[in-house]
Amino acid sequence: MAAPQAPLGATVAVLDRPSTMDSPPPARRRVSRRWRHRLTVLSFMAPAGVGIVVFFAYPLLAAIYFSFTRFDLLTSPEWVGLKNYVYLFAHDPLAHKAAWNTLWFVVVLVPARMVAALLTAMLLTSLRRGGGFFRTVFYLPALAPPVAATIAFVFLFNPATGPVNGVLSWFGIDGPLWFDSPDWSKPSLVLLGTWAVGDLMVIFLAALLDVPKPLYEAASLDGANPWQRFRFVTLPALSPVLLFAAVTGVIQTLQYFTQAAVAASVASGSATTGGGISSTFGYPEESTLTYPLHLYVQGFRYYDMGYANALAVVLFVVAFGVTLILLRRFRAFAGGRL
Repeated sequence: MAAPQAPLGATVAVLDRPSTMDSPPPARRRVSRRWRHRLTVLSFMAPAGVGIVVFFAYPLLAAIYFSFTRFDLLTSPEWVGLKNYVYLFAHDPLAHKAAWNTLWFVVVLVPARMVAALLTAMLLTSLRRGGGFFRTVFYLPALAPPVAATIAFVFLFNPATGPVNGVLSWFGIDGPLWFDSPDWSKPSLVLLGTWAVGDLMVIFLAALLDVPKPLYEAASLDGANPWQRFRFVTLPALSPVLLFAAVTGVIQTLQYFTQAAVAASVASGSATTGGGISSTFGYPEESTLTYPLHLYVQGFRYYDMGYANALAVVLFVVAFGVTLILLRRFRAFAGGRL
């Protein structure tokens, strides 16, 4: 007796049904897609990763290693342990002076630039006419090359022939020695820094224009005076920009080099010596000797690269620590919104 046959439609349905053996399970497909996505992301990040390794990680590790050695670029490094750090903290008075000068610039120059930029930006937002012209005028000093701007400032503030003291004499004021005085050399550099504040001013200006107008209107209806509107509306809205300006300003000031070097060389009336290293860095009386200047002199005048690397490592640690402190303080100031 013949076996019963299945209907033709059922046979076709069975043949058309996809076999589970021909395709991977859903979990395996999800893992495969996840890995393809990760490889795609890594391929786009590879150039930046290579740059970080080559230009940041390797130099940092090399600097840490050389900071424990005696190295003059001519002979092989000689391991000396912590001697460079001991000399730095206990036996190098110039390093202590340079650190103090750099700290002075961080405490004075960074807030001065932030306040000047913020006040200038607020002034420009209040102008009804000529705003574009004055924005250009206030921004132009930021385009001046640092070397040229510093040379111009030294000549403008020359105690004998400079026009600044000439104008002060019209009012019966005896102008100070400015860049030739150990008491006035750092304030003179602060004036130079606040003059070229256009780059920071543009950032504050954009942030001020982005503050919602209804917030000011609501504060005015609640009876807030101008100071209260600034304190409770403007400052909280500007907190991310203030954080950016503070962090970048501190890092740049910890690396303060060009203006101090040029001002000392020009004010002393002496050109640079062999290798481009001036013998008058810090003039007058080491008042403008910053930490990066001291590091540069140790490395490229005395060829003490081991000690120079120790100075660089300490500078990196200080900059990193100050940045973390600023992040925490600004987060508390902004009520945890950063």
